[in-house]
Amino acid sequence: MLPLTKEQREKVEANMGLVGKVIKDCVHTLDKGCIYDYNDLFQIGCIGLCKAAQTDQSGKGAFSTYAYLLIRNEIYTQLEYATRRGREQATDPAELPCCVENRVLEQTESCAALMGLLDRAEEAATGVTLKGIQAIRLLADGYSNREIGERFGVPANHVTAWVAKARRMIAQQAACS
Repeated sequence: MLPLTKEQREKVEANMGLVGKVIKDCVHTLDKGCIYDYNDLFQIGCIGLCKAAQTDQSGKGAFSTYAYLLIRNEIYTQLEYATRRGREQATDPAELPCCVENRVLEQTESCAALMGLLDRAEEAATGVTLKGIQAIRLLADGYSNREIGERFGVPANHVTAWVAKARRMIAQQAACS
């Protein structure tokens, strides 16, 4: 990345609040097993803000709208990269409850129990939640989000969204048990 011009630095300084707003609006994994804390995500978001300042084309719309998208994409890219590197992606079925919710880990002592949890959730699930449960099973078999997306004919970020929805449902069911 090239150094910012004076005008670009001023845009960045004037829009620093966007980074916090993006984190608040778009990141729902803080304090739930996420490898990044707020400060890490803020720094990553600042990189996106700087990229927005460098690539903004005046007259093409509001800078804040453009910057919001680039900040969000920068954060999502880093979270996806961390997942691909195996730092967040659980591929061992025994590890999956930890990613779903910490209290589920205490309730689930074996792979068989996890599969039972997935079976019960799958019976009640429909739509993208059902696809998310299927994706969790494929993740447990060692497939990546990209490979699962190719199997379903969708981008990897759709798979990530499905899994997140399925994890919320599973965590909710486990809390009620």
